[in-house]
Amino acid sequence: MDTSDLFTSCRKGDVGRVRYYACLCGHEELVLYLLANGARCEANTFDGERCLYGALNDAIRRALREYKQVTASCRRRDYYDDFLQRLLEQGIHSDVVFIVHGKQFRAHRCILGARSTYFANMLDTKWKGKSIVVLRHPLINPVAFGALLQYLYTGRLDIGVEHVSDCERLAKQCQLWDLLGDLEAKCEKVSEFVASKPGTCVKVLTIEPPPADPRLREDMALLADCALPPELRGDLGELPFPCPDGFNSCPDVCFQVAGCSFLCHKAFFCGRSDYFRALLDDHFRESEEPMAAGGPPAITLQGISPDVFTHADGPLVGCRAEASDKTHVLSTGPLGSQLLPEVAYDVLSVADMYLLPGLKRLCGRSLAQLLDEDSVVGVWRVAKLFCLARLEDQCTEYMAKVIEKLVEREDFVEAVREEAAAVAARQETDSIPLVDDIRFHVASTVQTYSAIEEAQQRLQALEDLLVSIGLDC
Repeated sequence: MDTSDLFTSCRKGDVGRVRYYACLCGHEELVLYLLANGARCEANTFDGERCLYGALNDAIRRALREYKQVTASCRRRDYYDDFLQRLLEQGIHSDVVFIVHGKQFRAHRCILGARSTYFANMLDTKWKGKSIVVLRHPLINPVAFGALLQYLYTGRLDIGVEHVSDCERLAKQCQLWDLLGDLEAKCEKVSEFVASKPGTCVKVLTIEPPPADPRLREDMALLADCALPPELRGDLGELPFPCPDGFNSCPDVCFQVAGCSFLCHKAFFCGRSDYFRALLDDHFRESEEPMAAGGPPAITLQGISPDVFTHADGPLVGCRAEASDKTHVLSTGPLGSQLLPEVAYDVLSVADMYLLPGLKRLCGRSLAQLLDEDSVVGVWRVAKLFCLARLEDQCTEYMAKVIEKLVEREDFVEAVREEAAAVAARQETDSIPLVDDIRFHVASTVQTYSAIEEAQQRLQALEDLLVSIGLDC
């Protein structure tokens, strides 16, 4: 298998196969590429041991053992998973405790119910109203139960091989058929591998969903959809993951927004926003009203419309902060980024107030679609105001392309003057940042000799403007 075949398999999503054959065939450059983009090679796991055992040379083995770089793409992908892992480990705002043969597990009803119909039914019947659930059955292994909770929270499972049968028993009892199938398939692979590689020792079995697996995202999006007040659901049309009949999301806080009630969960809002952490955990409460009969405490939020809060609710509750799903911003995930430009300005202001950097970046990607000669200066100002570095760079790149027309516009001239005045006040540099950025992008477009003359014309138009307004830099 040559490098081109490996890259083809990588594009198709068969990362595990690519990782193994890259090691086996000695493609060190491809191995480093996969590691840099989030591929894992963990000791004592099936996939890790297979790659180490099959590596063609010591250089690749050394790279697998020593590589520890965490890239930006890896951080983006893992951010939400890490948040859910922290919820499980720290029990932030947990509302139920399971005691399994003396070992305590703090959990959240909303997550268990969204991820498992078995747990949803038990929490609404036999365990309803109980803050402590004691499981005494001798066949329930605490280690396996902990691994099961890890799977429900993150979609990932790490279990010692000696506890796999206990985990399979629990998965069957809890009707987690996907997990049961994954465990059986992984055990079969491990058995085949160990049989073919004498001396290999696999101590930990790991279940990890592929990057494009939508199951966790869709289950968590259910909570965001259930948070919507009934009067807003009709305006959004058919929701991508509508609430099942009778499903109780177990909300523990109600946000009143202009008469609309959003039934939400403190664990998500406090865990993902410093603003709401201060609002709900500390004494900086805007307005808390008495608890309605059988309902959660209500807090009134001022200065925001229900439609805009709908866009903020999704990234806090049931999605990853980096992107939005195809049809409905509440069900955001790692695959797409859609936010109507018409609402981006309002959502951006709220995202900044609620300290949601991921939603701010989503707004930035949406505003980038608006760039034209008439809007680019205004969008650039917004990018600077809200510290959206990527959007600011996209604006100056666009300015570089149309600079010969922009120099005739008063809003652009005023922006240059303001930048120059700010530099003069600071006296930190003798150049104007906006002008420097435009010059950089003009120069970076020069790839051929024929492009040199066009770039020179653009730069000359900018220089003529600077001279005309009395700036020489």
